[in-house]
Amino acid sequence: MKTKIQSLFIGLTILAGVHQTNAQVTNMGIAPAPGGQSILYWPVSGTNYVLQTTTNLAAPNWVTASNAVTVNAATVTNSAPSGFFRLLATTNTTAGMVLIPAGSFTMGNYLFYNTAANDPDLTDANPTDVYVSAFYMDVNLVSCGQWTNVCAYAASHGYNFVNAGAGKNSAANQPVQTVDWYDCVKWSNARSLQAGLTPVYYTDAGFTQVFTNGDNGTTVYQNMANNGYRLPTEAEWEKAARGGLAGNRFPWGNSISESQANYDGDNFYSYDLGPNGYNTTYATGGYPYTSPVGSFAPNGYGLNDMAGNVFAWCWDWYGTPYGQPTTNNPTGAGPGSGYRVLRGGSWSSYAYSARCACRGGTVPSYAYYDVGFRCVRGL
Repeated sequence: MKTKIQSLFIGLTILAGVHQTNAQVTNMGIAPAPGGQSILYWPVSGTNYVLQTTTNLAAPNWVTASNAVTVNAATVTNSAPSGFFRLLATTNTTAGMVLIPAGSFTMGNYLFYNTAANDPDLTDANPTDVYVSAFYMDVNLVSCGQWTNVCAYAASHGYNFVNAGAGKNSAANQPVQTVDWYDCVKWSNARSLQAGLTPVYYTDAGFTQVFTNGDNGTTVYQNMANNGYRLPTEAEWEKAARGGLAGNRFPWGNSISESQANYDGDNFYSYDLGPNGYNTTYATGGYPYTSPVGSFAPNGYGLNDMAGNVFAWCWDWYGTPYGQPTTNNPTGAGPGSGYRVLRGGSWSSYAYSARCACRGGTVPSYAYYDVGFRCVRGL
């Protein structure tokens, strides 16, 4: 009697007729499920594919895949005997990340001209239409556990960090904080090398000297053509934060409560449903009152903590307005302000900072217990 997987692969041969055909297998992580998934797909027409997934190739149970992202595909041919297809191993370099699709969106204060829900305090975020290419983003803020793992690798490869980074009570699932912009950039390079990817950040315009040492005052150059990890641009961050929605203050709508994010409630703001004060679930013990990554419902792209918990560093220099020289994959203006962009709000900031369009910035050497980051990668 044929097993389910035997029937599947024989079915592939039938679809191919008498010609040899190729399938593709790829490993990927889809939040919030732990570990990787294996995706098998094959063409049934010029534009349509059959797509199935399993979480265990040793004893697979193939089911129809949904919400899947194809990365690092390895060709699988029918070189195995008896009509079977040989599954080849692939490298999983996007585990824990999700695909943010390419497209245009309106960046900034959508509500600026809406008198029913006007946010007149956002004077540096007038609506601007921008185009952003597809990219991958970490589902969660970089955790203390991730930070420590990469730092151990970096230390044996000539990297140095000015700030050691911290997580509440050193818990591995807490967001790392007290990290400055330079250390986050160096850490991203080390994460890239550890994963066998090409670093993005350099200390020369010719992209020959990988940024491994230095901090305040170091000039950093970004090569976005490389496939390594990096900080998001401000435009990428806001597109991702909105989760595919348009016209909302927050990733989920126009009001906020402590059941949706970790922030400091204040009923001064009409859109803050509170209660007042630090989030009661996490305001225990000593500072900081961070929450474990992934403690709240994700946005439409499957991203956690795009509002609250800790601010996230972006690549761009802060400009007013935006300071971006182009609306096509903008990367910010020059260092005129001396500030790098921070986005998303934190456990210690009010609801106004958690808005998708709210912008902030500080000197890149700043490191405090309300600032962390997450990484992105190009396709």
